[in-house]
Amino acid sequence: MTTKTTPDGRPVPPPQADERTMLESFLDFHRATLALKCADLDDSQVRVPSAEPSAMTLLGLVQHMAQVERKWFQEVFAGQDGPPLYTDAGRVDGFTLTAERGMDEAMAVWKREVERGREATAGASLDDTGTLSRREAVFMGTDHVSLRWILIHMIEEYARHNGHADLLRERIDGVTGT
Repeated sequence: MTTKTTPDGRPVPPPQADERTMLESFLDFHRATLALKCADLDDSQVRVPSAEPSAMTLLGLVQHMAQVERKWFQEVFAGQDGPPLYTDAGRVDGFTLTAERGMDEAMAVWKREVERGREATAGASLDDTGTLSRREAVFMGTDHVSLRWILIHMIEEYARHNGHADLLRERIDGVTGT
């Protein structure tokens, strides 16, 4: 089966497929959307914050999504321990910027984390589970979440932040789109 793409090059999720293919295809579409929103911008542009009081930037969104990829696929699902990717200003969410880290580095880290996530879930069943942290387990009311739940959560996480990326990109250079 040939993968169809949008005019801007993003992979179109197939209209008929098994559940795993459908979930992974939508996640890949949203990953490609984030990359598209960050394309062809210089370092000062990817650091333009959204409307006050928020300090959210496209660079911060990419860093954040790298951290989110690591957390859900490697830490929760695969049970791998590792330090946070970003610990700037005492925060571990990735949103804090530093002068020495630009978009090229952040995109490389994000792409690496996406690939590691794919490796961690390759061959796993959608019903296989990962273990939540104690804090998350209290919030969720369970110690475990399925890979299915993680994939759906990641689609939701990207969709939410891609909405932010749409607004940021429009503010930076007026580019709008789907």
